[in-house]
Amino acid sequence: MTLTQLRYLVAIADAELNITLAATRVHATQPGLSKQLKQLEDELGFLLFVRKGRSLESVTPAGEEVINRARSVLAEANNIRTYAANQRRESHGQLILTTTHTQARFVLPPAVARIKLAYPQVSVHLQQAAESDALDLLSQGDADIAIISTAGGEPSTGIAVPLYRWRRLVLVPKGHPLDRAGAAPDMTALASHPLISYESSTRTSSSLRRAFAALDLEPDLTLTALDADLIKTYVRTGLGVGLLAEMAVSANDTDLRAWPAPASIPECIAWAVLPRDRVLRDYALELVHVLAPQIDKRDLRRVLDGNQQADWPVPPTWESLTQTITV
Repeated sequence: MTLTQLRYLVAIADAELNITLAATRVHATQPGLSKQLKQLEDELGFLLFVRKGRSLESVTPAGEEVINRARSVLAEANNIRTYAANQRRESHGQLILTTTHTQARFVLPPAVARIKLAYPQVSVHLQQAAESDALDLLSQGDADIAIISTAGGEPSTGIAVPLYRWRRLVLVPKGHPLDRAGAAPDMTALASHPLISYESSTRTSSSLRRAFAALDLEPDLTLTALDADLIKTYVRTGLGVGLLAEMAVSANDTDLRAWPAPASIPECIAWAVLPRDRVLRDYALELVHVLAPQIDKRDLRRVLDGNQQADWPVPPTWESLTQTITV
């Protein structure tokens, strides 16, 4: 039995039993992959798949057990390789980040630039997704770090490291009926105008909806989007009042007027969610440290290795953090 055979086996399962697709994904020929699968079955003494002609129809009960254990073996083999690369102080590799548009567009650029400066041979790959999708990609092993935000408790997937706190802003074009000097809109005023916010605001469990419901108000969400730049674009058209992250509004938005959202709308926390039971390269932890300089890298490594309980310091505000990561 070899790691290659186990890798081929898992590839077949992940390709929904399509051997041609599995062979492409592992850069093997279809006959070569089929030969390795037969050799594995011969060694084990039982079939891993039910066949129909030359096609695989389903996974046998014994096959399910072997596939699950193969995933664990392959994960540990990868951990050993990663640990060895860290020990050798290798400076090349890849870093896959899954995150929202707001984080990718307005938060990560200076942090990624610092990582690229320190590790020029590391390639960084960004996968933009909604929060729930980002966590799914992380749990499936398709990303090294997920960077998301919540207004409630910490994410339950992986090891969640608090990075910083941020507020939502109310945004209108200059000259809008709410654009009155010294008069920030309250919740009643917001409920009387169409709103433009993030896609997550459509969920009944969203912190924004809960804030309105607590005051017996119903928000008029006329448009939602994953992209903060799109929210600003539609605010500029006069379609509605924007509610979006403070990171997405800059001094360049001179045609817009912004206020902190009413206190009833809670602040959010940005998190770096790291996979459990997986060794990460040193440059991945360096990125977390750049985004959360309040956390000691040694404590972060000890928590990931299971040698220390997480006891993270209170995360700073976005306003104070941005002066650190852009230095």
